[in-house]
Amino acid sequence: MPGPETGNITRAGRALAAVALLFFLGQAHAQVQPPNAAQLALCMACHGPQGNSQIPLTPSLAGQPKVFIENQLVLIREGLRDIPQMKGLLDGVKDPEIVALATYFSAQTPAKASGSVNSATYQRGLQTSQRMLCGTCHLPDYSGREQIPRLAGQQEAFLLYAMKQFRDHPGLGRDTIMAASLYGLKDAELADMAHFLTHFK
Repeated sequence: MPGPETGNITRAGRALAAVALLFFLGQAHAQVQPPNAAQLALCMACHGPQGNSQIPLTPSLAGQPKVFIENQLVLIREGLRDIPQMKGLLDGVKDPEIVALATYFSAQTPAKASGSVNSATYQRGLQTSQRMLCGTCHLPDYSGREQIPRLAGQQEAFLLYAMKQFRDHPGLGRDTIMAASLYGLKDAELADMAHFLTHFK
């Protein structure tokens, strides 16, 4: 009887196959179908109008790279990313529907971050992000590319939470490069970076 490891490998294989299919779908269809209105409304209920989140621990989707959104939706649908709030929401959602949602949200304009900027915290975050070479993968303007997410303007509380998760709980569905990059950073350094990235100009 297959063990849990076999199940994980099977799910991982399905997810990789789905991601590959998404790539070929994107290449094959220049004209993407419009997103389903009900699915779009469901996404915006938590991720905010046009994907600009108004909930601190919920990420904004507006302006995220299309491939990044597609990949994350597939990982969640296939059970390789465990997001309790999204449990079951992607069941039965087809690949073309995922492409349509990703295309819509990637084309939206990210809203300006709310709240005041602490200049000392901002400068410490800037220095830490430069030392960690965050702009190498996420681009110098932190807009992200392909499968690498946009960080600029993201919810500050979410950024801090996500970085702590990468640092403290590496595992299935998590980016191992990020886990290694953040290893050893103190909570205060992560908080500085979260503040800097949220208010990055």
